[in-house]
Amino acid sequence: MEPVVQNLKVNADRLWDSLMEMAKIGATPKGGVCRLALSDEDKAARDLFVRWCKEAGCTVSVDAMGNIFGRRKGKNDKLPPIMSGSHIDSQPTGGKFDGIYGVMAGLEVIRALNDAGFETEAPIEVVCWTNEEGSRFAPAMTASGVFAGEFTLDYGLSRPDKDGKTLGEELRRIGYAGDMACGGRKVGAFFEAHIEQGPILEADKKTIGVVQGVQGIRWYELNVTGMEAHAGTTPMRRRKDALVGVARMVSEAHRIGMAQLPFGRSTVGMMQVKPNSRNTIPGHVFFTVDLRHPDAETLVGMGKAFQQSCEAIAQETGLTLDFKEIWYSPPVKFDAACVRAVENAASNLGMAHEPIISGAGHDAVYLSRVAPTAMVFIPCEDGISHNEIEAATKTDCGAGAQVLLQAMVERANAA
Repeated sequence: MEPVVQNLKVNADRLWDSLMEMAKIGATPKGGVCRLALSDEDKAARDLFVRWCKEAGCTVSVDAMGNIFGRRKGKNDKLPPIMSGSHIDSQPTGGKFDGIYGVMAGLEVIRALNDAGFETEAPIEVVCWTNEEGSRFAPAMTASGVFAGEFTLDYGLSRPDKDGKTLGEELRRIGYAGDMACGGRKVGAFFEAHIEQGPILEADKKTIGVVQGVQGIRWYELNVTGMEAHAGTTPMRRRKDALVGVARMVSEAHRIGMAQLPFGRSTVGMMQVKPNSRNTIPGHVFFTVDLRHPDAETLVGMGKAFQQSCEAIAQETGLTLDFKEIWYSPPVKFDAACVRAVENAASNLGMAHEPIISGAGHDAVYLSRVAPTAMVFIPCEDGISHNEIEAATKTDCGAGAQVLLQAMVERANAA
């Protein structure tokens, strides 16, 4: 590594202060955040991010999906940018680091370059992607998916929340419906820094996870219909209890995940029971299932096995089943040169690191379809994420940003 590049340093204290300032927006009593996509809290955090980008000398642009780009010029501004970022939106009971760490680490790279007065050959961009979580508007990673051509713009803008408000309507409401096209431009490379959201790095006492790729994900929505009836007057043998059938389906989802240890994952994360009355037999249940595995064929098999089990249960219990797969994100293998840039940076900095597969989906999944891509993981306490008690250390946050800086500069100058 060139000495001048090796001497570039992020400011871990500044990065931490930025994370803690962002954590005030949508703060929850238990120490987490609630910044649902395109909520007023999301808007406030976006406004702060834009202000910080402008203060760092970046040119800020917003595309039609509300993705925000802060661009730092390069020596050759015609080269495609080396990009980094993640998301600002959170789960309803989310933590202070999921997503926002990657955005703030990308911004810290630009601030560190400014501190050193260092010019990269290619431009550097930090990006905030819209609706990564998918907790308000399904599916997840919607806007990065539109950027990469996985979804059409009309599809992305038409996604509804539970109250029927669409993503496009809410973008306009908060003032982030940009006029720049979403996608269709070259990206030299994309790097995403993120907390691991799992226990491996902490257990192995490693500071940096060099992410090789991402598990495949399949999302299902199931509507199970029986017959509402009086809880006191309807004999047990004459019932068509939708929730009883769903309870068996949930057990099947768990069994299928357990059958694919150590990599298989199965989660029932959302359920709506109707009429939701204590003395009425449930006549309808809506629920979601999330299946994951790093092997595409195994994941297909898990989905087929689950559907067959649900169909058999519905037939046995006299219920009607509507089974839909609403989203599929194939397993991803990241770009070898970008992965090597992360590994080289960690090695040159003397940081303990190891290769790792991401169990969670990230915007990097879709970016990998249109640009060379890699990810940098740092540990999170007890592997806990999507939880208000999610925690990471200032030291690890700084270390991840330092690796990100070195890897991005390597790629920007390689251009």
